[in-house]
Amino acid sequence: MHQQREPSASESYFWPSVWAIALHVLVFGMLFVSFAMTPELPPAKPIVQATLYQLKSKSPATTQTNHKIAGEAKKSAARQTEAEQLEQKKVEQEEIKAAEQKKEEAAQKADEAKKADEAKKADEAKKADEAKKTAEAKKAEEKQLADIAKKKAEEEAKKAAEEEAKKKAAEEAKKKIVEDAKKKAAEDAKKKAEADEAKKKIAEDAKKKAAADAAKKKAQEAARKSAEEKKAQALADLLSDKPEREATKSDEVGDSVAGSFDDLIRIRAAEGWARPPSARKGMTVELRIGMLPDGTVTTVSVIKSSGDGPFDASAVAAVKNIGRLTEMQGLSPKDFAPYRSFKMTFTPEDLAL
Repeated sequence: MHQQREPSASESYFWPSVWAIALHVLVFGMLFVSFAMTPELPPAKPIVQATLYQLKSKSPATTQTNHKIAGEAKKSAARQTEAEQLEQKKVEQEEIKAAEQKKEEAAQKADEAKKADEAKKADEAKKADEAKKTAEAKKAEEKQLADIAKKKAEEEAKKAAEEEAKKKAAEEAKKKIVEDAKKKAAEDAKKKAEADEAKKKIAEDAKKKAAADAAKKKAQEAARKSAEEKKAQALADLLSDKPEREATKSDEVGDSVAGSFDDLIRIRAAEGWARPPSARKGMTVELRIGMLPDGTVTTVSVIKSSGDGPFDASAVAAVKNIGRLTEMQGLSPKDFAPYRSFKMTFTPEDLAL
């Protein structure tokens, strides 16, 4: 019976080492393929650290075995680190994928919310448009009714205006007839008054003319008598020795002549007097009159007013309108002396001869 030989230490670790190497080659191949298909990641720090302790062996085989074990441990640690890195990379990829999926879901939800909001807005816009159309239709209907009512009111107002115009025209026609009648009556009354006034004026003019002629004749007669008396007096003066008697007689003749010329001045002033509306009975104005020897009126001024300016002015104008009294040209200087500057009073009655 042969004694079975026990394998040596190197033989006992041979096949496990082969299998370990083959497994490492396979793992490295897979890792290479995985790295080629996977994006690059930052380098990871090794999680597992292997510490190689040198064991003291009494034999070289043991030392070699220990080295192999340490190498296998180191390789195993490297493989574990790589596996952990792959796992971490896978986790990170899954996290990235989850984040992207979450982002896509959020975007999808946002898009759905946006679509819902747009649909809501479109629905609200549609409702608003329908409400607007309804309001416009109602407004158009109300406007149509308002136009109809306005047209009816205008027609009624036009009809009322026409009736009012007819009524007013009838009243105007009636009023015009009455006014025409009044106007005709007033014109007739005016014509009659004018005729009466003309007759009255003719009578007054005739009366004034007769009075003027009488005054003129009286003045001429007085002048003639005065001249004759002067001649007689002159003759008497030559034959008589009584001067007092002659002076008295001369004064009487002068007073008579003065009274005649006063009347003549009033008559001539009345001929050119324009009666003012304010002239009333009882008014009296005192004037100072200046004349030349040929009978020309030079100055007329108010000494004492009647209290009514228009009447005073009319009296002054009436005396100025006399112009010249030709009847005074035959007076002697002694008889004319009182008329060079003298006073006269006038009343409306004096000027209305």
